[in-house]
Amino acid sequence: MDLSKKTGAGGIKVLFTYYIPSGGIETLNRQRFYALSKAGVTCHFLYKQHGTGLQNMLKPVFVLDKEELIRELVIREKYDAIVVASDLQMLENLKKWGIKSTLIYEVQGLGFYKEYAEKFIKTQAYDIINNFADGILYPRTPHLIKAFEKYFPNKKKFCFHNCFNSKSFHYKKLPAPKNPILGWVGRIEENKNWRDFLTIGSKLSESIPNIQMWMFEDNTLSKPESRKEFENMVSSLKLNNRLTIYPNQPHSKMADYFSMIGDSGGLLCSTSKVEGFGYAVLEAMICRCPVLTTDSDGVRSFIVHNHTGKYYKQGDINHAIQEAKILLTNIPIRNEIRRNGVAHIEKIFSPEIYAANFLNMLITLKE
Repeated sequence: MDLSKKTGAGGIKVLFTYYIPSGGIETLNRQRFYALSKAGVTCHFLYKQHGTGLQNMLKPVFVLDKEELIRELVIREKYDAIVVASDLQMLENLKKWGIKSTLIYEVQGLGFYKEYAEKFIKTQAYDIINNFADGILYPRTPHLIKAFEKYFPNKKKFCFHNCFNSKSFHYKKLPAPKNPILGWVGRIEENKNWRDFLTIGSKLSESIPNIQMWMFEDNTLSKPESRKEFENMVSSLKLNNRLTIYPNQPHSKMADYFSMIGDSGGLLCSTSKVEGFGYAVLEAMICRCPVLTTDSDGVRSFIVHNHTGKYYKQGDINHAIQEAKILLTNIPIRNEIRRNGVAHIEKIFSPEIYAANFLNMLITLKE
C-alpha cells in the first residue's frame, strides 16, 4: 500500500491506544488529532478504562476492556497503523491476532527515575518490542533516546517533538488574582513529587506572605494512602487557608487558569522527578505563565534556563526558593521569560511539522 498517495477523504486511518484517558498521553492525543486531521489522516482512539479525559470530547473514542471487543474493532476498521502507547500486552495481542496494520510502540514517559527506561527494556519489554513492533516512537527526551538507541540498534526508530495547537489554547486576558499564585499540575503520586511543591510553597510564604497555591490534579488516580499522607502534610505545614485544589478540570479551562497565574505575578512550579515530555509546562508557557521546574529531562525541549524558564536542582528546596523569588520579583527578567516562552513553543511544536514527521514515519515503515 502506497501511503504517500493515501491521503484526504478515505485516506490513512490510524488507531492510538493507551490504558486510560488522563495525563500527557490524553493531551497528546488531542493535539495530534488536530495536527493529523488537517493532513488528511483519520484518527481513532482506544482506551481500556474510563478516565477524566473523556470529558474533553475527542471523537471517535472507544473504551473497551475485553480482548474480544478490541479484536473485533481492529479487524472491522482495518487501520493502516496502530500506535500502542506503553501497553506491551496490547502490542503482543495485535500481532498474535494476525492484524496486518503497521504496529508502532510509543513511549512518552517511563518510571520516576531516568535509569528506569533501561531497566524496563531489559527486564520486561525487549523481547515483546523486538518481536512484535514494526517501529518505535518517542519524543526528543535524552534518557529515552539513549535507552532505545542502545537496545534496539536495528529496529526502525522515530524521534520527534510532540505538537501543540496554540491557535486553540493560548493566553487569555482575564481579571488577575490579587495575590501571586504558585501553581502545580499532576497527580498525588511519587513521580510528580507533590511533597516538594508543598514544601516550596510553605517556605516561600515566609518571605511572600500573600502567596497562594493552586493545585490541579486528577483525583481519581491517587491511592488512599497517598491521599492521606498528602492531607496530613498540608495540615502540618498549615497550608489549608493558602491552598486551593482544582480536581479534574476540563482541558479547555486550563488556559484560563495558566493565564491568571501568569498575570497574578505567580508561576507554575513543576516538581516532577522525571518526565517523558511534560505538557503542563508547555501549556503554561504558551499562556505567558513563567515556569520553575526540575530538570526532569522531557522539559529540556521547552526550558532554556533564564531564557524560556528556570530550573532548580531536584530536591534542593533552597535553590527552588532562590529561583522562584527571581521570577516573582524581578519584573524585567520575568517579562522576558514570558515572551521568550511563547515564541519558543510556537516555533518548535508546530502541528504542521508533527504531521509531516508522522506521515514520513508511516511511509518509511511501509518501505
